Amino acid sequence: MTNHRIALVPGDGIGPEVLPPARQVLDAVGRRHGITFHYTSYDDWSCERHRREGAMMPEDGLDRLRDRDAILLGAVGHPDVPDHVSLWGLLIPIRRGFRQYVNLRPVRVFEGVDSPVRGARAGEVDLVVVRENTEGEYSRAGGRLHRGLPGEKAVQEAVFTRAGVTRVLDYAFGLAAARGGRVTSATKSNGLVHTMPFWDELVAERAAAHPGVPWEKEHIDALAAKFVLEPARYDVVVASNLFGDILSDLAAAVAGSIGIAPAANLNPERAFPSMFEPVHGSAPDIAGRGIANPLGAIGAAALMLDHLGHPAAAKDVTDAVAAVLATSDVRTPDLGGSATTGQFTEKLLTLL
Repeated sequence: MTNHRIALVPGDGIGPEVLPPARQVLDAVGRRHGITFHYTSYDDWSCERHRREGAMMPEDGLDRLRDRDAILLGAVGHPDVPDHVSLWGLLIPIRRGFRQYVNLRPVRVFEGVDSPVRGARAGEVDLVVVRENTEGEYSRAGGRLHRGLPGEKAVQEAVFTRAGVTRVLDYAFGLAAARGGRVTSATKSNGLVHTMPFWDELVAERAAAHPGVPWEKEHIDALAAKFVLEPARYDVVVASNLFGDILSDLAAAVAGSIGIAPAANLNPERAFPSMFEPVHGSAPDIAGRGIANPLGAIGAAALMLDHLGHPAAAKDVTDAVAAVLATSDVRTPDLGGSATTGQFTEKLLTLL
């Protein structure tokens, strides 16, 4: 029997509604594969806590999480708390404090889920966006000057380091080699004259260290268009923090719903716990109605299983997801159905 200590951070909005289904799936597949999960839930790490105490989590939050094997996050964000406050108070400190420098976002068109894109067909679109997760455009370098005056200024600096770019590129090339695919690098070196040429140079450098992996580069604007026009042509797409963030949400929409998309925040060296989350956010407009799609969180649980060394268990989960979509008409409203979160989860569990 293998035991894992999992931190649950439900967070805001529909986060507390989608983590219980993910936990049910984990426990079900764990029984089949001899895996036991011991959960510690941090229920008040949220925007509600921020409104009450002025902080999204306690000062020793990272220390409380440090000895966990993995973190499963629900969602972060509420209309009453500015996004830059909520994210920089919880999600980003975890990512950076635990050196989760790879944000992994797999995108797949499932049979039974209609894509809004005519050319995106099940069995053909199966790609992964590898997003640099700790530096790039999302740095804290910069500031605001002369607030409220006619000459007010805001300066935001992008920070790219050789170490930071190289490690995410090596991960992307390694993943493409394992998948038998190729790497596409997102760039904008015709407009950003310092950071993106630096990125391109490092891509070429790391490609030489992975001679068996074909690669190409695409300017981000053209790449965004091709994600819609030719989504099946891509396999592993590696991008900076901002570019990867935008591309992965676009790809999820191409797959039919951002509600089904999972993400992993990985520390590949396993020196710190990695964190897994659905992409959909807190969705305050549907929170409390019991209709949230749990597939993003369940997919995140599958990514967590794979990271923890249980690829067969992870495959069981993704196969069950594929089966419920392909063989039944049970759908939550975002997929055109009327099932509740609980009803959808119950159906999936029968196929697991």
